[in-house]
Amino acid sequence: MQPAAFGWSAIVRLGLVQMAMGAIVVLTTSTLNRVMVVELALPALLPGVLLALHYVVQVSRPRMGHGSDRTRRRTPWILGGMVLLAIGGFAAALATAWMATARAPGMVLAAAAFVLIGLGVAAAGTSLLALLASRVPPQRRAGAATTVWTMMIAGFAVTAGTAGAFLDPYTPQRLVVVAGVLALLALALTVAALWRLEGPAVAANAAAPAAEGGFRLALREVWREADARRFTIFVFVAMLAFSAQDLILEPFAGAVFGYSPGASTQLAAVQHGGTLLGMVLAAVAGRRGFGSLRAWVLGGCVASALALLGLAAAGLAGAGWPLKANVLLLGAATGAFSIAAIGSMMRLAGQGRAGTEGLRMGLWGASQALAFALGGLVGTGASDLARVLLADVGHAYATVFALEALLFLAAAQLAAGVEPRARAAAAAVDGIGLRGLVRPAAGRVLP
Repeated sequence: MQPAAFGWSAIVRLGLVQMAMGAIVVLTTSTLNRVMVVELALPALLPGVLLALHYVVQVSRPRMGHGSDRTRRRTPWILGGMVLLAIGGFAAALATAWMATARAPGMVLAAAAFVLIGLGVAAAGTSLLALLASRVPPQRRAGAATTVWTMMIAGFAVTAGTAGAFLDPYTPQRLVVVAGVLALLALALTVAALWRLEGPAVAANAAAPAAEGGFRLALREVWREADARRFTIFVFVAMLAFSAQDLILEPFAGAVFGYSPGASTQLAAVQHGGTLLGMVLAAVAGRRGFGSLRAWVLGGCVASALALLGLAAAGLAGAGWPLKANVLLLGAATGAFSIAAIGSMMRLAGQGRAGTEGLRMGLWGASQALAFALGGLVGTGASDLARVLLADVGHAYATVFALEALLFLAAAQLAAGVEPRARAAAAAVDGIGLRGLVRPAAGRVLP
């Protein structure tokens, strides 16, 4: 007996969970970052290392996904991950407040907290994506991805604005209280959203054979599949290019174009607005039949490369370049590419052996996490090296942006090799989630 396909109400409920995840994560990655560097006058390297730690821990994603495959229940893993994330978020705020009076113990607690944050994101995020992949029909996939990620971005925005208001005037005690209340609200929202979401059909199907054998055997089987292996490498290269520009865009705007801190923050808002625009554009275009998932992934990578080449030209041209328009284009290109890539993940997750969706999503999630862990180091390190080797700061940034563009072109080449020719027609039917999709491996139509 196949479980019932998710409608829009179920998709929105999962979006609420993603919003709750985003709310906790944004507090730890932005607010605590600022408090450590500004209020506590700690080296900027500390939050950078903590952030990288939480990404490195997410190499556990394949194991988490395999666990949810074995149990055939995703919601307990999502809820368990959210509990870990909430505890980690609160502990991170407590550690930051503790650093004001006891630096070393506070740093140790912060490291443990960010490990919990990484484990929580790995368990909840992987299982949530696996649940979407297995229960959302093809015609809703792009819309589902857009809905869930838009709600996550909304969680970022609402939390940043609301928490910021309650944190003024800043005190360590106020920070701990705000983090605690946020963690409790996020957990309450998660419990409400997940209540009876999977339904009795999944419970009846729980005994079905899935993910037989141990984790290592299952992982080896998935890795032997050419498409899964190539897509894993594609995700790493594309996300490395995507994340490498993130930490150098604002310094670039300040050093080359003379932007103030406030103006560079507004430039980042322009980029995020472009990302949201690209997500919506890809989803709407897919629903109307304009292009396949594969075409949008390729197009998004190439467009991102062109936008980065534009930033390289900006480094050479200087103040006369339309920087805001260029950054908006970069955001739109990466947004369209991201939604198409997520849709591709959903489709590919269901094309192998039944009951391995969580493992596949975990494998690709781990690849993305490692890319993000390295991306900031690669981007900032390359820019520092280029500034040492090149006298002109604009030329240094131009070199780094050009190298990132090459990474996106390499990602496009990798994406072109996923599901080539023989399955291109089947992939095109999806069209970012259009009509039915035949699973080549299983020979049946997805629910």
